[in-house]
Amino acid sequence: MEIMKSSRHQRIIGIFGEALLCNWLSRSGFEVTIVDHTGIDIIGYNARTGKRIGVTVKSRTRKKGQEASSVNILSYRKGKNDRQKVIESCNAFACEPWVGIYVESTESADLYLLSLKHYDQHYRGKDNRAIDDWKMGEKSRSEYHTDPKVHHVHIDFSETYWKWP
Repeated sequence: MEIMKSSRHQRIIGIFGEALLCNWLSRSGFEVTIVDHTGIDIIGYNARTGKRIGVTVKSRTRKKGQEASSVNILSYRKGKNDRQKVIESCNAFACEPWVGIYVESTESADLYLLSLKHYDQHYRGKDNRAIDDWKMGEKSRSEYHTDPKVHHVHIDFSETYWKWP
């Protein structure tokens, strides 16, 4: 089915990505809440491990032919240092900074979760870039799927009676 985004789609997909990640964290034993705070969207606490994470979530919809487009996750542009905001928020709430990425296309969706530290060590690229991104090409996705520190959920979409004139 072709994706035709509504005028509020960016907001809706953002809320959905956060809710989906909360669900998977909860299923994994975390107590979670969505927060409206600069830098982070979710705080999760796992009583079994004592781990507390603060997650910034980036959610995107890709139309057919754009599935391999990278997702911008942290910007360093003038006056907008997303990385610093995430770190400061996590310091304020005594949690470890993490990044969640939800990307959907016409036929499937992927949810990724990893620590900011692991992203920096393995996927960040050059330090002098204006924007950190999450690559979605086949080679990168294969690498993520074999990395035990990149938590991943894949969803296949199938529609039965969802056609509109």
